Amino acid sequence: MLRSVKLFAALLKWPMWPLLKYKIVPEQPVTDLALDKTRPLFYICTTESAADLAAIRRVCASLALPDPIENVELNGTTHPRTLFLEKPHNLLFKRGKTTALTQGQALLQAHLADPALNAQLVPVALLWGRAPGKENSIKWLLGEAHAPNWLAKLLIVLISGRHTLVRFSRAVSLQQMAAQFGADQDTAHKLLRMSRFHFYRQRLAATGPKLVNRAQLFNALLAAPALKKAIDDEARSKKISTSSARAEARKLLLEIAADYRASTLRVGDRVLRWLWQKLYTGINVNNADMLRDLAQKGHEIVYVPCHRSHMDYLLLSYVIYQQGLVPPHIAAGINLNFWPAGPIFRRGGAFFIRRSFSGNKLYSAVFREYLCQLFAKGYSVKYYSEGGRSRTGRLLQPKTGMLAMTLQSMLRGIERPVTLVPVYLGYEHVMEVNTYLRELKGSGKQKESVWGVLKAIRNLRDYGYGYVNFGQPLTLNNYLNQRVPDWKQDIDPLEAAKPQWLNPVVADLAQQMMQRINQAAALNSINLIALCLLATDKHVLTRSELVQQLSFYLKLQRAVPYNSQVSLPAEGADELIEHALKLQKVSQQSDSFGQLIQLSDDNAILLSYYRNNVLHLFVLPAIIASAILHQRDVTAAELNNIVQQLYPLLKQELFLDVADVGQYSAAILQQLLDSGLAEQHAGQYRAPAQHSQGYFMLSLLAQTAEHTLQRYAMVLQLIESQGPQSRAELEKHSHELAQRLLQLHGINAPEYYDKQLFATLLNALKDCGYSQTDQHSRVSSTASLQQLNDTVSLLLRNEVLQSIQSILPASAS
Repeated sequence: MLRSVKLFAALLKWPMWPLLKYKIVPEQPVTDLALDKTRPLFYICTTESAADLAAIRRVCASLALPDPIENVELNGTTHPRTLFLEKPHNLLFKRGKTTALTQGQALLQAHLADPALNAQLVPVALLWGRAPGKENSIKWLLGEAHAPNWLAKLLIVLISGRHTLVRFSRAVSLQQMAAQFGADQDTAHKLLRMSRFHFYRQRLAATGPKLVNRAQLFNALLAAPALKKAIDDEARSKKISTSSARAEARKLLLEIAADYRASTLRVGDRVLRWLWQKLYTGINVNNADMLRDLAQKGHEIVYVPCHRSHMDYLLLSYVIYQQGLVPPHIAAGINLNFWPAGPIFRRGGAFFIRRSFSGNKLYSAVFREYLCQLFAKGYSVKYYSEGGRSRTGRLLQPKTGMLAMTLQSMLRGIERPVTLVPVYLGYEHVMEVNTYLRELKGSGKQKESVWGVLKAIRNLRDYGYGYVNFGQPLTLNNYLNQRVPDWKQDIDPLEAAKPQWLNPVVADLAQQMMQRINQAAALNSINLIALCLLATDKHVLTRSELVQQLSFYLKLQRAVPYNSQVSLPAEGADELIEHALKLQKVSQQSDSFGQLIQLSDDNAILLSYYRNNVLHLFVLPAIIASAILHQRDVTAAELNNIVQQLYPLLKQELFLDVADVGQYSAAILQQLLDSGLAEQHAGQYRAPAQHSQGYFMLSLLAQTAEHTLQRYAMVLQLIESQGPQSRAELEKHSHELAQRLLQLHGINAPEYYDKQLFATLLNALKDCGYSQTDQHSRVSSTASLQQLNDTVSLLLRNEVLQSIQSILPASAS
């Protein structure tokens, strides 16, 4: 029978050629999975199907892997290269069994007899189409049946053949398995059992659970005890009938719930592939193998990305789909629910969320019940904890509502491990960046509409590279076991009471996720060049100066990485500059003295956004550079003291997470010495000679922290010079002082317009004990604030410091 399947597979090679189009995961399985072509290689697949075998043959040929039809000779004995777990169903007769058990046992015995053998068994999963199927559907007709018969397989190939996923997995060492478990029939059974479970998990990870009829889902949600209680409470509080409250709850479900459809994903995959080719030079993805591993282990994955652009919704779902995983259900702002985008997003898995739940207990209950249902059914979910797009390029302070509801869903008794996956999304061009500064300056937020979409499509051009970096995952079960060991005692299907530990745990969790997003940052041509050019007064450097500074920044991150997950460009400084010139982010002028690289005034404002994406990677080196630059001689202990003073504020504002700040600072200092940006004399550190290249490079690095230190100086001196004042007054005066400095010194940076940054700083000052609140809720200084103010003043340029001090007495009077 196996021989006829091989023969038929060979005959199908050309007839199937136009019907088959596949995606291989991972893209380079030989290198990504460390397959050794010098060792014997076997495949294990699910169904003994000629169509499957023909497809796998074509894939293996494209990868220069051995032909699955061939036999393999081990110690004079011939073995089929491919093992099949089961036969397809028959139309008329009961299906038989494959020879996989005897094949597996023979391979194990061969390895037990000859320990020098070390063959690899590679699982190859083939998914014709990636529709999850629907509950209570006609399985054979829709191609959802397990091991379908030849007629169903014919329909599947015709309908879904051009949307096929081929997933290679890490090889099993047959020698290791034989040595550990032996070569009897039980061991062969164990091998096949493991393979079946492995393929089941892979299918579930790629397609997701079966879809529930939307009407049935709504009925189930409305019948849930927690929501029935909320409906009864709504009826009593508003003095309406229960049926009216129930109708309102159903209306809210229609507003919220996704209408997930596999056909939309298939079309979206093709459209987005075309769109990315138009928009981007390429999409760089890092650490995706971790995702596949989590899915294989059965984790409930919750994606928590940063939010730079509306493009985030499409890009992240597309990348996840391309990694062989089912795209998540996405929490999208209700502002995106406009025609035609809203219905398309909804069918692609988006569920819509209002900006605020306050004052609407029924909406809160309906939304929470819907989210719990998604987790209970096993759907992955994606939400943006920032709550909106960043207008400055920095991460926003997180909103904790969705994280709280995720934990509350766990308290319903979800059995699977729930894992949060932070995602850093980076771009060399954000389409909305032109509108962000206008919004920060006070213009109203532009309402999303179909006209805005059409305008954006009309302006499509090459936007460089996009970056999707998956950060270090956090499994909530383990996290809660450490933070709240007895958390399982609070599991309650009705959520009768919110546990006391919930709010502080959610707040800590939110901070950790933002830190992990920043740990996975992507350095690229645009944000690196922005760091360099924006540090100069006229936003211009000679090409040689720019090459030197770029090379130093890359060397610094390689020698003293902020985090091992930060991705760096493979190109050198010259190639990065050429790429930026191609994208028209910078311009180049040549004369008899050489080449100048510069920014126009408009581009300087826009590039500050991209600089802020990665500011956290260089702020501590910049603080150290500022201290060396502005103080003639400074000891290592004094430098460490300065960093230790400022680190808590920077940590809260920029979501820093450095395990040992002292050790990290010492490594940076050593790198500055090795690179000629600092000198050491009698145990003290100083800047190089003022006209040297090292001094110039040190000043460029120091300038990176200038705007942050200026804002600190404003707030600190306002608190000291004007005495106790209300929080609102202090935020207002800080913002007004920032506007005055903008005019006096020609500063034009998005963060100076962002009132939220001043609010974040005031929170950090209070948390770190630098300020306090009196009985009238007024903010005043503590004894340690003067010392902090002196430290910040030492790190600033004199002219900016004098401007702040000259303005404050006048405003105080």
